[in-house]
Amino acid sequence: MSYYFEKNIKNLTFEETEQQITDKLKDEGFGVLTEVDVQDTLKSKLDIDFRKYKILGACNPPFSHKALTAEPNIGLMLPCNVVVQEKEDKTVSVTVVDPVASMQAVNNDELKEVAKTIKEKLQKALANL
Repeated sequence: MSYYFEKNIKNLTFEETEQQITDKLKDEGFGVLTEVDVQDTLKSKLDIDFRKYKILGACNPPFSHKALTAEPNIGLMLPCNVVVQEKEDKTVSVTVVDPVASMQAVNNDELKEVAKTIKEKLQKALANL
């Protein structure tokens, strides 16, 4: 089982793709709580040049609440990460975590149902890019 879903974008810039996935996530009830600019971090901390790469921490508050209610320590696995990265050929890859795969180790049927719904919403956001 893969732990992510991916879509490659050829007709948009990195910045346009990042904005588009943010908008599509919003359409599915997600907000982006955190943004890690890996390229900038590696440059400033290690003086390493790296491709454009951002990790977006997406959160859907009603489903986060359900997950936290079902499993108090599930916050260790929240928010749902979305990666936007530029490839060598200048296409942009967008990957979203598969919450069903990432929560397999947690033996909680209520949480598994929440994960399935979140998976569908993340897949829909990605498909609508």
